[in-house]
Amino acid sequence: MFDVKLVTIDEDRERAFALRKEVFVKEQGVPLTLELDEHDATAIHFIVNDGNDTIATARLREIEPKIGKVERVCVLSSYRGKRLGVLIMETVEQYASSIDFQKLKLNAQSYAVPFYEKLGYVVTSPEFMDADIPHRAMEKEM
Repeated sequence: MFDVKLVTIDEDRERAFALRKEVFVKEQGVPLTLELDEHDATAIHFIVNDGNDTIATARLREIEPKIGKVERVCVLSSYRGKRLGVLIMETVEQYASSIDFQKLKLNAQSYAVPFYEKLGYVVTSPEFMDADIPHRAMEKEM
């Protein structure tokens, strides 16, 4: 059974950062200076654990009144295909609804657009590059 939780302690935040470094920096080649940013200190972070291992993470931040942005969604490579992306996104969306967000936005890596479309997100931009990776802006009304 996977344990999904809102990050409330520094140790869990560091576990989220370690997973992001593994996926985005080591696996995808995103520079560390782009991956960890000024928003980490104030964003709301979520993690999924399998026992003592952190296997998925995401963060949420308010970018305008009642509008949130979902960022840094990732799943450890050995756990992909187990619906953990859906699990963490559902958790983020439930939390966003609980704090009265009316819309969520995100920048999806282009290969992941179909995943987010299945969750009800719609593409709102042409493709653009971020950290040398093609992305599309997406959003969902809550």
